[in-house]
Amino acid sequence: MKIKSIQASLKYLPLTKPYTIARHTVSAVENIFLQITLEIGITGLGAASPAEEVVGETCAQTFQNCSSDFLQGFVGRDIRHFQQLIAEWNAHFPDLPGTQAAFDIALHDAFGQYLGIPIVAFYGQKIKSLPTSVTIGIMSVEDTLREAAEYKKLGFRILKVKTGRDPEEDIARILTLREQYQGHFTIRVDANQGYTMADLNRFLKATEKADIELVEQPLPVGQEAELLQLDAATRKKLAADECLKSPAYALKLAQEPQPFGIYNIKLMKCGGITGALEIAHIAKNAGISLFWGCNDESIISITAALHAAYACPNTRYIDLDGSFDLAEDVVTGGFQLRDGSLHLTGQSGLGLVTPG
Repeated sequence: MKIKSIQASLKYLPLTKPYTIARHTVSAVENIFLQITLEIGITGLGAASPAEEVVGETCAQTFQNCSSDFLQGFVGRDIRHFQQLIAEWNAHFPDLPGTQAAFDIALHDAFGQYLGIPIVAFYGQKIKSLPTSVTIGIMSVEDTLREAAEYKKLGFRILKVKTGRDPEEDIARILTLREQYQGHFTIRVDANQGYTMADLNRFLKATEKADIELVEQPLPVGQEAELLQLDAATRKKLAADECLKSPAYALKLAQEPQPFGIYNIKLMKCGGITGALEIAHIAKNAGISLFWGCNDESIISITAALHAAYACPNTRYIDLDGSFDLAEDVVTGGFQLRDGSLHLTGQSGLGLVTPG
């Protein structure tokens, strides 16, 4: 079944509210969208929102690559060979995970629709549903409590708290949050490379009784070896994020002694579903748990990540809230949010619904 046409677009998607992480404040995001239409009328959708500071790729680069003559060369190719098409695309655009992800996701969606099954079924569904965390940015103690109260009303039970700017304020926020809500919330922490080793030790000691589930990327990329100063039980609760960009990084971090017991997989870091599953296989064989994350992204790529996550037996955590704060999106569907948990719809491909 041949590809009839491929079309790329770039859209500016404002957020309903800005947020702050360790390095900057975010108020709006660009997303690149890709449509792959087959001769029989099926359209597969892909999307990308790469984080330049993490992977070195801008949205402008992604859009340029997805508008290239090379991409149009895939018109007339057979969707049943989608894995070969992905391999050719990735070889032409190495180390550009946003570019890779847009094409990878669109091909997966089209192929799943062609087969008439969800992508998660193609790879073998291992997990039915999981609760997602929702993110609280860097803010005052009072604002942290206010956001937590809002999320509680909405039915969420897992918070991911951004930290890394001021360790003492971080400690106060976590301890107050735990005291205020007792056992209601599971608390995760994301330092976004913001700590020194001394900061991390201070933070871990001060919050020891706060029952933090995991700590994501506490130190800057390149300082992973310093984490080996911590005991093995503590390292099991540390999640690699910015330092985990590809299967090659995953393999390196899997060597004993392991600095992280958890891998945070983002499709925008590893080039889509294909790269994500390669990392997942490495993690499974190394005894490492999976934590699926995202940027501020369209429902399209969030859903793709959810299909990949639920196809992996070592998936333990998801943080796929990246579309919740978009003021607008280009599709609906994909998944359902019920009582703080994400459920796939069972529809073919990614199960996306295009307005009109």
